Amino acid sequence: MRQFFGMSQSGDLAEALSGLENPQFIMLMSNNAQFEKHVKALEKYYPGVPSIGCVGMSYDIRMVEEGVGVVAFLDGVSAAANVLEQVSVMPVKYIGRLEEDLRRVNAASEDTVCIDFCCGNDACVLTTINTVLRHNGISLVGGTGDAGKVSANGKIYQDAVAYALIRNHDGRVKTYKENIYRKLGNYRFIAADTDRENYVIGTLNGRPAKQVYQSILHVTDEQILTQTFQNPFGKINGDDTCIISIKEVRGDALACFRQVNDSDVLILLQLADYEEVVQQTIQTICRDFPHRSAVFSVNCLFRYKLFCERDYMQTYLQEMAELGSHAGLVGYGEHYNNRFVNQSMTCVVFE
Repeated sequence: MRQFFGMSQSGDLAEALSGLENPQFIMLMSNNAQFEKHVKALEKYYPGVPSIGCVGMSYDIRMVEEGVGVVAFLDGVSAAANVLEQVSVMPVKYIGRLEEDLRRVNAASEDTVCIDFCCGNDACVLTTINTVLRHNGISLVGGTGDAGKVSANGKIYQDAVAYALIRNHDGRVKTYKENIYRKLGNYRFIAADTDRENYVIGTLNGRPAKQVYQSILHVTDEQILTQTFQNPFGKINGDDTCIISIKEVRGDALACFRQVNDSDVLILLQLADYEEVVQQTIQTICRDFPHRSAVFSVNCLFRYKLFCERDYMQTYLQEMAELGSHAGLVGYGEHYNNRFVNQSMTCVVFE
């Protein structure tokens, strides 16, 4: 299989699609002002070709911040794209679509992956999708787009998750997650007074969450939102750590980008040597896949901001390009199988 990436910094879809012939699957990443126009136009350019889309920045060796980016797979893939609606209420109502699409592409664990773009309610969405994928051994990579809307097969949806099942006819697929944070000290917090709907942590170990965070890191209210780039919370999940970013200060509470429940056990994290971690990821992928057709990744918006602040973003894209054809989305939350994580990178590698 082959991966195509086209882009236009000005939002000219025709420019982004230049040279793309006979795609078998397409992902559209556009700006909010032109998203609906681009979705409709894409369907006219390639009628009937499975596609999903969202509002967000994209990249290959360059960033597309305001225009439009297109990723397409061709020459040796089968794909089906669809949508689960009403994700804030009852996404399971539409799960039959996913079951049928798995049959349609003849999905198998070693050569098929699910890629999704979501509007929100990510944890519930992933739990729902995983009820079907796990029985078939299918991995998932994806993320949350901006503006509360996604697209599938030329149509716009709100309160939905757009997904695609892609089967690689030329070899294996495998998903990866990269964490550039490690544990800080021996802090261990029990969350309470949480607001699950709004992702709010009220208290940690019986003390106001904001006060706990400030007393450890010695930051002001205004500094908390940038300090989370270096010191997010973490939730232990087996042998893995799910990163939880702080979104805003709400009185003495902290609102996050990921749901925290009463009695959840949290730790505090600190930024590791991210350049070394990236190299380790690249080496692992090269060891697992000596021959790679494509890599599609989702990088968190906070990682993007951190890398930009430290003049590393362009270097990062060049380093990932060592893997071959690498392209992706800057998301507002990352998906890895049944996990909704923050400040991470997830990707799928095609042999």
